[in-house]
Amino acid sequence: MALSARMPELSALEVLSAIAKAGSLNAASREVGISQQAVSARLTSIESQIGLRLVTRTTRGAQLTPAGEVVVEWADQVLDVALRVDAGLASLRAERRSELKLAASQTVAEHLLPRWLVSMQAAALRHGVSAPAVSFSTTDSRGAIAAVRDGHAELGFIEIRGVFHGLRSRVIGHDELVVVVPPDHKWVRRSAAVTVAELRQTPLVSRKSGWQLLLGIEDPLAGNEPVPAAHPLEFASAAAVRAAVLAGAGPAVMSRAAVGDDLLHGRLRAVPVAGLDLRRDIRAIWLGARTPPAGAARELLDHIATTR
Repeated sequence: MALSARMPELSALEVLSAIAKAGSLNAASREVGISQQAVSARLTSIESQIGLRLVTRTTRGAQLTPAGEVVVEWADQVLDVALRVDAGLASLRAERRSELKLAASQTVAEHLLPRWLVSMQAAALRHGVSAPAVSFSTTDSRGAIAAVRDGHAELGFIEIRGVFHGLRSRVIGHDELVVVVPPDHKWVRRSAAVTVAELRQTPLVSRKSGWQLLLGIEDPLAGNEPVPAAHPLEFASAAAVRAAVLAGAGPAVMSRAAVGDDLLHGRLRAVPVAGLDLRRDIRAIWLGARTPPAGAARELLDHIATTR
């Protein structure tokens, strides 16, 4: 049932209660921290709104009418409930600020999130404040989306393309998938880039999530072509895929963030692929308003933006 237009706002009830307790408009103004003129204006407004005379002004101050005494009693009850709600909300905000639950895709969880969290904690220490306690689950991008939708995580970090109905998102970084091989692989010696057709015919070492999660929701190798060749080995982590490639199991499509050090020191080589754009955005996702949730979640995203 909706409240009528004659229901006063809490601020008006607060002024009326202050007048009843203080005994004058001047004393009430000091109690609520506004001018006497503002108290008088709010009193006139509330009387006009509810259609009742509540206070009689005399030379000795302000005296409640019989109707005013009844309304003040109700107002005090409403204000008491409002104070409890206000305190409860403050407690919930403090609890939310002190603990942050995240869900991140494997690349973000293993290679990016630890750095962000450590640097945020260091920044908090420099400013003499405590950083929130953070717990996060490592999953794939679809798992992170599900965790945020189900309320198990306040923020998610994903790397796949697509439209995420009911979720808000923000690009917080960029990554690139690269086809990697050992230094002695035949693709390293060739002058021409590897073609998409060759990739389809080559069994690629992959995580258990397979081609679709490696290359995004919109698989750039999808279409009318045959299903890509399957490798007999599948692994549950990027670290295991990397180790298998180093051991000679075959090429793999991996995040540059996961193999950057190997590429830098020549342990692995990146092979160019003709006509295939494997760049991707890293996104933070959340439920609710356009802006990220206030508190620790927003602080983390702001910190990532300043350190990116």
